[in-house]
Amino acid sequence: KMAAAAAAVPLRVCHQEIVKFDLEIKAAVQDIRDCPGPLSALTELNAAVKEKFRHLRGRIQELEQMAKEQDKESEKQALLREVENHKKQMLSNQAAWRKANLACKIAIDNSEKDQLLQGRDILRQRKTTKESLAESASNITESLMGISRMMSQQVQQSEETVQTLANSSRTILEANEEFKSMSGTIQLGRKLITKYNRRELTDKLLIFLALALFLATVLYILKKRLFPFL
Repeated sequence: KMAAAAAAVPLRVCHQEIVKFDLEIKAAVQDIRDCPGPLSALTELNAAVKEKFRHLRGRIQELEQMAKEQDKESEKQALLREVENHKKQMLSNQAAWRKANLACKIAIDNSEKDQLLQGRDILRQRKTTKESLAESASNITESLMGISRMMSQQVQQSEETVQTLANSSRTILEANEEFKSMSGTIQLGRKLITKYNRRELTDKLLIFLALALFLATVLYILKKRLFPFL
């Protein structure tokens, strides 16, 4: 029973993944059918569908292998029937995929033709309306002049910005020199403090030795006076 329960887990997981990929493929086929274009978008959708079909085909093969490994003939035949049903469903999805691609390509072609026709109509209208062309040219000229003025202002602002950056750089260099000078002063001060500390230590040592010598002298004198026989 435990072995059967353990074997049922991968079977259930395989069934769930097959159902999941089947639903994802159906949704992706619907996206292809509704795709407005361009062809690059259709190509991306088809690439995603191919990948889902690859995963689905692999799961069906796994289920078929599990079915062949079943000990009971009844369970084996039941699983093989499920495998056949999944294969038929996959073939149906592939047929729907091809139809959706055909419909989408026809729709994209028709849309591109409509855009070309609209473009031709616009060109024809522009050719027949000289006043509109002249007005458009005037507007374009004014726009170019406005752009030229804006570019001139931008150039002037850029020059001011460069000058500001140069001043800032000079200030930073001066500050850096001051920091270097301060660093030298700090190092000199550190050396002086270290020297003074050493001098203080030497002075303390000399004082201690003098005090010890003084105490030894006092003790010697007291000894000679109080205990002359020693």
